[in-house]
Amino acid sequence: MKKGIHPNYKKVQVTCTSCGNEFETGSVLDEIRVDTCSNCHPFYTGRQRFVAADGRVERFNKKYGIKSEEQE
Repeated sequence: MKKGIHPNYKKVQVTCTSCGNEFETGSVLDEIRVDTCSNCHPFYTGRQRFVAADGRVERFNKKYGIKSEEQE
């Protein structure tokens, strides 16, 4: 690797602006602020609701005559 052309990679503190969670990671930046982190994001916390794609699954099943397990 050539000397003097690469940025300095260092350990930095990441701060979540939503919940205030802080953790350490490596980066070339001095400080990182994020809107959501794994501590408060709905997908990672299990608070996300899975909607059946706004009825698309039901429309597909109706279109092709597929009966769901609940209808049998």
